[in-house]
Amino acid sequence: MNDIHKFKCNDEYFILDVSSGSIHVVDKIVYDIVDENGIESRNNVINKYRKEYDENILNECYDEIEELIKKEQLYSEDKYEYIAKNFEKESDYIKAVCLNIAHDCNLRCKYCFADGEGYDQQKILMSFDVAKRSIDFLIENSGPRKNIEVDFFGGEPLLNMDVVKKTVNYARSKEQQYNKNFRFTITTNATLLTPDIMDYLEENMVNVVLSIDGRKEVQDSIRVRINGEGTYDDILPKIKSMVKRRVKSKKQYYIRGTFTSQNLDFSKDIEHFIDIGFKEISIEPVVLPAENPLSIKKEDLEQIYEEYNKIYNKLLKHDDVIFYHFNIDINGGACIYKRISGCGAGFEYIAVTPEGDIYPCHQFVGNKVFYMGNIYDGIKNKKMSTDFRKSNIYNKQECKKCWARFYCSGGCQANNYNFTGDTKTPYEIGCNMQKKRFEYAIALQYYRNNKRLEAKNGY
Repeated sequence: MNDIHKFKCNDEYFILDVSSGSIHVVDKIVYDIVDENGIESRNNVINKYRKEYDENILNECYDEIEELIKKEQLYSEDKYEYIAKNFEKESDYIKAVCLNIAHDCNLRCKYCFADGEGYDQQKILMSFDVAKRSIDFLIENSGPRKNIEVDFFGGEPLLNMDVVKKTVNYARSKEQQYNKNFRFTITTNATLLTPDIMDYLEENMVNVVLSIDGRKEVQDSIRVRINGEGTYDDILPKIKSMVKRRVKSKKQYYIRGTFTSQNLDFSKDIEHFIDIGFKEISIEPVVLPAENPLSIKKEDLEQIYEEYNKIYNKLLKHDDVIFYHFNIDINGGACIYKRISGCGAGFEYIAVTPEGDIYPCHQFVGNKVFYMGNIYDGIKNKKMSTDFRKSNIYNKQECKKCWARFYCSGGCQANNYNFTGDTKTPYEIGCNMQKKRFEYAIALQYYRNNKRLEAKNGY
């Protein structure tokens, strides 16, 4: 496959060579000549555009295009399918476990994939015995991996803070014995943050994810307490305090929001976060069944694209702000295995429930179709692990021919299943949003790289 992708961003013309990852910012004449279905012959190009462009310039441009093709920077061949086939045969070593430390929450967010009432209507906190065994399970199944990760998730994990602390201490006690390095992250709605808890998270967590959806009116309409009260005024000072600690120590955090059909003007929420002083931000589209009034519909896409354009233009003025949906590395990025296979759910990454049951990831938890086993008896459904490993972009017919395949790696398996009934069939609305984000991401990183080079060279 020798495919390219052309797109405009504001007044600039971009051509992406999909397989090599080469990005070309070109004049309109080159943009017109280079066709996504392949380059026409020189004579055809000249005959087609001679009324619009000077013939000498057309010939010069055609020479440059031929040189790029020769250098495999345009219409280059996809050479990675054999790597995917070899990857399918490799052993499964788990590198990360999502511990659903609390199947309970003190909020009732209206879009929560746990239906706002806890998983399967149950309110369960993970015992230290289950958490301890999960750490042992991760060590036993991580093989030669030295760096392994534990994500504390919920519900609201701070409801079970005592077990979080015991789990961290237990894992640390095993590091030297097994030559492992544990990295811990936590996702919290921030309602239970206290100075002592913030100090603990600051010391022990590699990353702290802080959930807030944006402006006060947005937050208070969606992320509410059990009694229906809003949370903005309560959590914002706590989030500011936590972020201040992370910035001072230069440790990672990010603000994690969700936009729904009720706040399709979500660029204003990004602006709100930037005005507050937050530098690491993620606002993601809600994923809900079409009949849910908060769900994203096809007719919302054009407005969403316009919001991404507004965010792009805002970020052009704020080089120090990371918006994670526009955060890609155009100079290499993730290794080819990651770009082909995606998140690793089901074979490199698993989720563990408070009872010790194993699922491919936190979004599959509770769906018995994807039950894999438990931490005491191990993974019994080996075929599921194999199927997830094989679920790379070359085994997904729609993804295989998509220009964005090396950026999205086939999309979210759970979203695909929930909307199409098949992990290998893409969720169309999600795909459309991702592809638009990638265009702005490429443009933004190109702009920022050029700006850095100019600064370095004193321009």
